[in-house]
Amino acid sequence: MFEILKKIQADLASFKAEVNTRFEHVEQRFGSLEDLVRKQRRDTAGLLVMAKSITGNFAEELAAVEERVAALEARGG
Repeated sequence: MFEILKKIQADLASFKAEVNTRFEHVEQRFGSLEDLVRKQRRDTAGLLVMAKSITGNFAEELAAVEERVAALEARGG
């Protein structure tokens, strides 16, 4: 009976060590994922700023072209 209890105790200790190792690994992976998500959010925000700048610039250039076309139409008409 005593030998069986010692075996159970050893198995539980081994299981506990394995679970702790796995939890540490999972926590490291979550930490890496958090870093990656943070970086991607920052990159996406930068891309959004650039896209807004480009579309704003495009809108200004388009308005200038429309003004020139309207002026040419007024002269020709």
